[in-house]
Amino acid sequence: MMSWSDSLSRRLAERRGTSLWRRRQAHQSSNGRHLYTSDGQQYLNFSSNDYLGLSQHPEVIAAWQQGAEQYGVGSGGSGHVTGYTSAHHALEQQLAEWLGYSRALLFISGYSANQGVIAALMEKEDRIIADRLSHASLMEAAMHSPAQLRRFLHNNPISLKQHLGKSCAGKTLVVTEGVFSMDGDCAPLSEITQMAQSTGSWLMVDDAHGIGIYGDEGRGSCWLQNVKPEILIVTFGKAFGLSGAAVLCDEQTAEYFVQYSRHLIYSTSMPPAQAVALSEATRQIRAGDELRQRLQNNIQYFRREAQNLSFSLTDSETAIQPVIIGNNERCIALSETMKQQNLWVKAILPPTVSPDSARLRITLTADHTQQDIDVLLEALRGFDR
Repeated sequence: MMSWSDSLSRRLAERRGTSLWRRRQAHQSSNGRHLYTSDGQQYLNFSSNDYLGLSQHPEVIAAWQQGAEQYGVGSGGSGHVTGYTSAHHALEQQLAEWLGYSRALLFISGYSANQGVIAALMEKEDRIIADRLSHASLMEAAMHSPAQLRRFLHNNPISLKQHLGKSCAGKTLVVTEGVFSMDGDCAPLSEITQMAQSTGSWLMVDDAHGIGIYGDEGRGSCWLQNVKPEILIVTFGKAFGLSGAAVLCDEQTAEYFVQYSRHLIYSTSMPPAQAVALSEATRQIRAGDELRQRLQNNIQYFRREAQNLSFSLTDSETAIQPVIIGNNERCIALSETMKQQNLWVKAILPPTVSPDSARLRITLTADHTQQDIDVLLEALRGFDR
């Protein structure tokens, strides 16, 4: 019989010798523009999801400090016991009003929100039809649920229609994202919504990378495409500059989650001070047209100046601008070369992305300057020589 230690050693040895071996590095501090490591090095940061720079916004920081003074630094329990405060309630109401839903429910992370929704909703006779490139939190939840999982071709409404045309004894949940995190492309939400509605299916959209960036007052991808899914997931780790997530839905569905979502019931809620900071971040997003315009200017500038690169770019018009390398080892080597030039651009490898599509996942923020982007472009051109 193999021991636990031998089993773990074998699995680690299998991965240690490959390009898939993951490493973490402690940072002293970071923001949308710079990253500082504990050894005193400073890098231009092109791997941050802090798209609007709100993690460093003085009013958001002040709001967290004020919240800590009022509530302390922790919630003290699940929201069903002692962890649901007036700060949490106010944030939920603020999000629901802003995004046009009856209710919002706070979760500790986007991963937890996606897992919690699918685990609570889906039953044995049901099915989930998900975009094949949906986030790992969605796909894992679907695979572990009692429902059948079917995957439609990425951003392909015709493929979705074919799946919807097949019979199902139970309910159908269609799952997609607003902006896909690895390619930076946007889902055709209007067509997907029409197909879901025509079959009585529900639509669930994870808009982690669209909320705060698109639509009137930053209301996100769904607002931009004039659709309202039955379930909208917004996460706070990107444009909001913090962490956590919220599920937006109608009154009945929200009450169902309050009663049946184990991820909600059995998780310690986010600190009230964080909820206070998120309320301020929401206000900054709603008034953030200038920040959004700066980000869009940076995206357009990068794409225009990157046209002569030999590397393959995707069609992304979002803050996510992946440079497709293909080979894992070469992608890692290029990322390390960028690091030597004080540029922080992480390599993304399979299984996070498809085989032979290793990439430098470049992300742009409102805090970057054109000079910053010029430095990045010059480094990329150096690989072409």
